[in-house]
Amino acid sequence: MYTQLADWHGPGPWILLIPLVWIAVVVLVIAVLRRTVWRRHGCGYGARAGFGPGSGAGAVAEHPLAVLGRRYAEGDIDAEEYRAKRAVLSEPPRGDPVGGGAK
Repeated sequence: MYTQLADWHGPGPWILLIPLVWIAVVVLVIAVLRRTVWRRHGCGYGARAGFGPGSGAGAVAEHPLAVLGRRYAEGDIDAEEYRAKRAVLSEPPRGDPVGGGAK
């Protein structure tokens, strides 16, 4: 007696596409959440997540030299004041050796 099960050779290699489709769906959901919901709520690492300096109210701490450069570029301070303040910010803290390394 002839049955249809005798002609069935299994699902074939296309069955491997099903896990790939699910992986693509998960990656797509994570990408959409990162771009929308998680970014609005400040989820992340460092100061944005509340673990670093300047982490209050979602603020990211800006380096003092960057602030100084921005103020100079905007014309808030002149070249002399910029150079003087940059020299103060660039000098090593007192009490530290000039080399900066421990012996």
